[in-house]
Amino acid sequence: MSFRKRPRDGDEMDWCHKDRMRRRQQHYGSSRKDTDWREARGYWERDKERNEMVFHLGSWEADQNRAGMTAPQRSCSGSEGTEKEAEEPNGINKLPEEQARQYQLDVLEQAKTKNTIAFLETGAGKTLIAVLLIRSISSDLQSKNKKMLAVFLVPKVPLVYQQAEVIRERTGYQVGHYCGEMGQDFWDARRWQREFETKQVLVMTAQILLNILRHSIIKMEAIDLLILDECHHAVKKHPYSLVMSEFYHTTSKEQRPSVFGMTASPVNLKGVSSQIDCAIKIRNLECKLDSVVCTVKDRKELERHVPMPSEVVVEYDKATSLWSLHEQIKQMEVAVEEAAQSSSRRSKWQFMGARDAGAKEELRQVYGVSERTESDGAANLIQKLRAVNYALGELGQWCAYKVAQSFLAGLQNDERANYQLDVKFQESYLSKVVSLLQCQLSEGAVSESNSRIGDLVGFETSESSLSEEIEEGELPDSHVVSGGEHVDVIIGAAVADGKVTPKVQSLIKILLKYQHTDDFRAIVFVERVVAALVLPKVFAELPSLSFIKSASLIGHNNSQEMRTSQLQDAIAKFRDGRVTLLVATSVAEEGLDIRQCNVVIRFDLAKTVLAYIQSRGRARKPGSDYILMVERGNLSHEAFLRNARNSEETLRKEAIERTDISHLNGTSKLGEVTENTVYQVESTGAVVSLNSAVGLIHFYCSQLPSDRYSILRPEFIMQRHEKPGGPTGYSCRLQLPCNAPFEELEGPVCGSMRVAQQAVCLAACKKLHEMGAFTDMLLPDKGSGADLEKVEKNDEGDPLPGTARHREFYPEGVAKVLQGDWILTGRDNCDYSKFYHLYMYEVKCVNFGSSKDPFLTQVSEFAVLFGNELDAEVLSMSMDLFIARTVITKASLIYRGPLEITEIQLALLKSFHVRLMSIVLDVDVEPSTTPWDPAKAYLFVPTTCNKTTDPIKDIDWDLIERITNTDAWRNPIQRARPDVCLGTNERALGGDRREYGFGKLRHGITYGLKSHPTYGIRGAIAQFDVVEASGLLPNRNTLEVSVQGVLNKDKLMMADSCVSAEDLVGKIITAAHSGKRFFVDSVRYDMTAENPFPRKEGYLGPLEYSSYADYYKQKYGVHLIFKQQPLIRGRGVSYCKNLLSPRFEHAEAHDNESDENLDKTYYVFLPPELCFVHPLPGSLVRGAQRLPSIMRRVESMLLAVQLKHIIGHPVPASKILEALTAASCQETFCYERAELLGDAYLKWVVSRFLFLQYPQKHEGQLTRMRQQMVSNMVLYQYALNKGLQSYIQADRFAPSRWAAPGVLPVFDEEMKETEASLFDPQVLHDDMRAGHDLDDGLYEDDELEDGELESDSSSYRVLSSKTLADVVEALIGVYYVEGGKIAANHVMKWIGIEVDFDLKESDYLIRPNSVPENVLRSIDFDVLETTLNIKFVDRSLLVEAITHASRPSSGVSCYQRLEFVGDAVLDHLITRHLFFTYTDLPPGRLTDLRAAAVNNENFARVAVKHNLHTHLRHGSSALEKQIRDFVKEVQNELSKPGFNSFGLGDCKAPKVLGDIVESIAGAVFLDSGRDTAAVWRVFQPLLEPMVTPETLPMHPVRELQERCQQQAEGLEYKATRSGNLATVEVYVDGVQVGLAQNPQKKMAQKLAARNALVALKEKEKAEAKENDTDDGKKRRNGSQTFTRQTLNDICLRRNWPMPSYRRVHEGGPAHAKRFTYAVCVKTSDRGWTDECIGDPMPSVKKAKDSAAVLLLELLNKWYA
Repeated sequence: MSFRKRPRDGDEMDWCHKDRMRRRQQHYGSSRKDTDWREARGYWERDKERNEMVFHLGSWEADQNRAGMTAPQRSCSGSEGTEKEAEEPNGINKLPEEQARQYQLDVLEQAKTKNTIAFLETGAGKTLIAVLLIRSISSDLQSKNKKMLAVFLVPKVPLVYQQAEVIRERTGYQVGHYCGEMGQDFWDARRWQREFETKQVLVMTAQILLNILRHSIIKMEAIDLLILDECHHAVKKHPYSLVMSEFYHTTSKEQRPSVFGMTASPVNLKGVSSQIDCAIKIRNLECKLDSVVCTVKDRKELERHVPMPSEVVVEYDKATSLWSLHEQIKQMEVAVEEAAQSSSRRSKWQFMGARDAGAKEELRQVYGVSERTESDGAANLIQKLRAVNYALGELGQWCAYKVAQSFLAGLQNDERANYQLDVKFQESYLSKVVSLLQCQLSEGAVSESNSRIGDLVGFETSESSLSEEIEEGELPDSHVVSGGEHVDVIIGAAVADGKVTPKVQSLIKILLKYQHTDDFRAIVFVERVVAALVLPKVFAELPSLSFIKSASLIGHNNSQEMRTSQLQDAIAKFRDGRVTLLVATSVAEEGLDIRQCNVVIRFDLAKTVLAYIQSRGRARKPGSDYILMVERGNLSHEAFLRNARNSEETLRKEAIERTDISHLNGTSKLGEVTENTVYQVESTGAVVSLNSAVGLIHFYCSQLPSDRYSILRPEFIMQRHEKPGGPTGYSCRLQLPCNAPFEELEGPVCGSMRVAQQAVCLAACKKLHEMGAFTDMLLPDKGSGADLEKVEKNDEGDPLPGTARHREFYPEGVAKVLQGDWILTGRDNCDYSKFYHLYMYEVKCVNFGSSKDPFLTQVSEFAVLFGNELDAEVLSMSMDLFIARTVITKASLIYRGPLEITEIQLALLKSFHVRLMSIVLDVDVEPSTTPWDPAKAYLFVPTTCNKTTDPIKDIDWDLIERITNTDAWRNPIQRARPDVCLGTNERALGGDRREYGFGKLRHGITYGLKSHPTYGIRGAIAQFDVVEASGLLPNRNTLEVSVQGVLNKDKLMMADSCVSAEDLVGKIITAAHSGKRFFVDSVRYDMTAENPFPRKEGYLGPLEYSSYADYYKQKYGVHLIFKQQPLIRGRGVSYCKNLLSPRFEHAEAHDNESDENLDKTYYVFLPPELCFVHPLPGSLVRGAQRLPSIMRRVESMLLAVQLKHIIGHPVPASKILEALTAASCQETFCYERAELLGDAYLKWVVSRFLFLQYPQKHEGQLTRMRQQMVSNMVLYQYALNKGLQSYIQADRFAPSRWAAPGVLPVFDEEMKETEASLFDPQVLHDDMRAGHDLDDGLYEDDELEDGELESDSSSYRVLSSKTLADVVEALIGVYYVEGGKIAANHVMKWIGIEVDFDLKESDYLIRPNSVPENVLRSIDFDVLETTLNIKFVDRSLLVEAITHASRPSSGVSCYQRLEFVGDAVLDHLITRHLFFTYTDLPPGRLTDLRAAAVNNENFARVAVKHNLHTHLRHGSSALEKQIRDFVKEVQNELSKPGFNSFGLGDCKAPKVLGDIVESIAGAVFLDSGRDTAAVWRVFQPLLEPMVTPETLPMHPVRELQERCQQQAEGLEYKATRSGNLATVEVYVDGVQVGLAQNPQKKMAQKLAARNALVALKEKEKAEAKENDTDDGKKRRNGSQTFTRQTLNDICLRRNWPMPSYRRVHEGGPAHAKRFTYAVCVKTSDRGWTDECIGDPMPSVKKAKDSAAVLLLELLNKWYA
């Protein structure tokens, strides 16, 4: 029950929120002890109207409450019901036996020992006994370590939900609930098996249990306890009865479940005639349920708990008959029947009004399939006319008029009106009825009514005192309250006219008596749905009854049905008083938990004793009334009342003192014996009997593929067989729809028509099972294993394999060719005499494009040494490296030859390689200790400029020795990651997202020192004394003395040495105070440390530092000694980047400014005395920074070559690499185009195979089987089996995570937990006057991208299983492109797709080729063949291709199978055409093109354009009308010049039209001897003009979505439906921007999106204009982009802690989330600022920015 659960979610939300707050406090705890910020004095917010900041007192949430509570809170404080629930759970678990009443415990004791039927009043608490019994049995089984399975059966759907909820709450067990409307009829055994394993109690309608028993999905033995609610139903053919007789009694005694029945009366009949009759009926029920009746002996206790209402009988006069009206309506009924008959059997389907395929609820009765053709216009109309006639007699003309009116309105609002002719047919008759009955209650009378109320009240008191004196059940005649005497003016006149019957009038009277009752609740029981629906309308129109709020409560089995949710809703309203009176049919008599009432009125007397008892039990409040309305002088009414009262007594007596009936022979035997005629499947035990066969055949037909125009149902034709002298026999011929495996079956001759029908159905079930149309469970075969694809998640909520959300870790593959044990040698004691044979490949880089930046050309050259020769394809590959905005470098490997190297040389090379790569990749490793992995063996070596023939001489040995032997490496500041050493906690080489832990130094030396005022102990800047104290710097004072004389222009005093200025240029220096590294650009003789320190651009605050010296003193605590030295101008050494992704999209746009940007931004000025000279030359590092990107591509290419050899079919390896590279790599190629082609080809090959292999399977089964063979889940399994996961490149290359030989990436512990907001990667320092590097390439999402990793190992990455499946399709695509069908089939075989590629021998056999002559004559083949421009060899194929399932079969199948194969062939051909025509179209656009070309809407337009629709053979007038409408629309579309919507037009096509285009393609394919080229010859001209990139319309819904994603706006659609129109509204960022209406929701959404786009574009234009005029605004907006950064800068400059953000609210639906953030900062002089709360924004970044803007304004006010 949905409304119960909601509050819980609310609680949970709250709880999560608190938990987050707790965590956040722990996180910030250390830095903000002094003030707990939630006790803030107030907060700042922007006032939208005045656009200025406003201060509010108190905390933000409180204010939200004033404005109206926020969503999560609202759901927590719902009605009082939820509060009760919050207290209950504790109470519930304690609700064992002590809270039960004594009589309940007595019954429970008996039930524990033997099968029992509890016979207790309504309201006596039978369900509680059942709950206690469940608990007791469960604990017994638990003690034996077994799981209980209890099945709780109920007779009506609403009870399923109610009882399941009760049991869940009372036991806390896993309870499942099942009823027809949940679609369990369509579940397979696996799905049920899961339910049995996970649940302990299953609550279901009896029919469902019967079905699953019959299909052998569950066995009776598996059930431990069977509970039957309202078990008096177990008679005749009721499912209760069948479950017991067919399955319970046939199970051996020791394996049967325990049985517990519950009823308010064990006899469900008119009554009992005598004690003996009563005894027999009870005994029969006991036998059927194999139980004993148990009731309460002591009535006193029961009456204490279950008060009895006082019974009052009210008499009313007989109604005057309105003969003429009755007659007219009767005549209409006759006319309708005649119309239906005259349309003859052949065109019977004219009236059937096509059933909407979705209307599953109409497949009722056994399988939820009804044999009544409810939607047949005529039958339905006759029902309606009878209902009106009933209302006319029982309720009067005015009510009948209301009924007819509501029927008519219902029709006009019927969604299906569009495609149902019968609706029009019904409308014509109903409107006649409405005009015939039209009448009003006279106005005059109504106005007088108020004056009469006084009299009524007087009348009321005398009467109620009367009824109190009278004892229940003995109303003396003189006191019978009669209706006709006091005529209420309101309807007095109406009664006289017959507009309202006296019966209705006296009901109104009765209700008026309760005008002043407190907490009034009443139920009026009526017999017919019509009355239940119309009486509330009557009450609503009578002013004197304004104190009543009424509603109807009707059950499930009728055309006006209420869905369960509506029913629950009505009951809930009744419970909390929004409704005070329910007019109910028998649905409210039994079981439903409806609130206790003061009054129960039987407007129509009960039909059975049981109903009499049950409805009385509804009046449970002490002192309530049970009012029975009886027609004056109606003997049958009086007899019934007498009988009911006697029967109840007799039953009670009998249940206690059992009459001995053993002398009556054979009464106790079971009612029916199981029929001997059953068909059972040996393997599973599933069974179909005469009883269930008809239902099963109906169910089978309903499961055949069909659309809303064809109602697929079996036809039965009866024949009489007269035998002279013998009894008449009957036989039945069954006709199945045209897409069933056989069409006709003749049944045996039987004694009655009913049995004849059952017998033929039983035979058909047997035959269908033998032909494979039924599974062994006797359920329609849906193809193999059913609904896997629909479910994205399994039970635990984990995504299923094959979906994009399902991700796993896979080891990264390394090509075998890179293996080499040689890399492990060259360790300690090297051997001079030992040689290694290696291969040298030079890395050749050629620049394209120009740049003024000298650093791009001053780059050292390298070679790579491998242990094996590489494949030639790797050498022929050149890769683009995107090294600068205007420069692309083409890199390739060139083979230089083999070389012999001694072990000593190898040791040197390895040492150099590690030193170099440790700096480039920023990983601190020692050559002597670093681990080497033989799986990836190669080394980088520097080469000299002058090339020789001998590769060994090309190696720059001098450089290698110089670098490996220098002492500088001993200083940790010179090694990788000096920031870790210094504790500066900022990446030395640029802003990667890693955050490092406490600096080693800081931790070691400064233990016990005060933490840095700004950064605490995790500071970003070390106090300089720490560096000095560590001994990393020579003592500067002694230095000063020694160099006093040396200093001159040419020499510079560095941190540890004296260097000549010329040598310095081009070197790298390391800053001692920060650990950052810089390329030296030049020495600036014109600048010294005493020069004034420049302001930061855009910063308007006061000057903070007077000079460079002052800056270093204040910020780092460094007193410069050589203030007169020139400064060094340097450029930051950026960290190693991914050069494979195009990073600079806007090269042209910024051409003119790029150079000055360079000059302006990248330089930093440093005093030489704070710098160390680094051992590695600048050009060497710059060259080496390209190597990771180059090697990444080489490694992936080697894998592709390796895979190519495994598959073993010649295809260029570069193409295979393309198929292995995901779009998430962001490289210049990816697999998406190939995947599109492969997908279509795979679908085609599999479809063709299935179609030819299984000639008797229908389209639904074929589609399912195809799904099974090509679904992502299956392809994913294939990919794993072949190990493709180690070949795939799915992650954007990140050098920091890349493992070079001997230099493995480091992942810090800290890294996982850091709060990005404390140190955003964007925080740059003052001393970095820096170009802000926008292409950090850091993922902002919380979700892992494919390939992105959070934890500590480079050799694993995350792949979604959809990626694996896509790669399989891409490989098929690539092989198809390179080697046609042969290659593609080869790779499919290799992958493991089991398809017989050459089905030569199994030539396609369609069903016997004889199309009846009359059918052939009816088709204009010449026109059709001319249109298609082809002559058919076998015309029967063409006939099949144009025959729709709604056409009554005459030996011709419908087009569904051909459509299946045609759809696949067209998809393949069109995709292929687009792929090869538009070779350089990006994959996204190609997908859109394919979607526009291959879709039903487009095909339907093709059909209309070439008049194919005129040849369609169908039998639905509704379809006819829809096609007519569509053709009109298309002609309108075509009349617009140059307009081609490719299926994006504004009119939705009937699917049938697109289908026949596909089915004709299928027919051409078969007729031409299975030649796809022939199909393309026929269809290419038909499909013209084909969609092209220029004419491609983008689907508005998608366009809007993409636009909103780009701009980070929240997008939301809201759909409503009233009557025949769906309305869709579009909201962007919560503002409505578009709206549209259309009968179809999809169409309305499309139109609404289109309108929204138009509106948004207009708005943008307007804004652009404003911006041009108002330049000032523009500037302000411009400066806002760096708001958070600006705030961070101010904090850094003022030595404040970083600003503190907190999320104050997050809400909205998943696709339109809204975040609100608050920010505050602790200033050094004023303490904490007040919180500033930003606007709700669609992304966290924007929300934080919004808050930061406010805080900046506030700080400006304070400090300006």
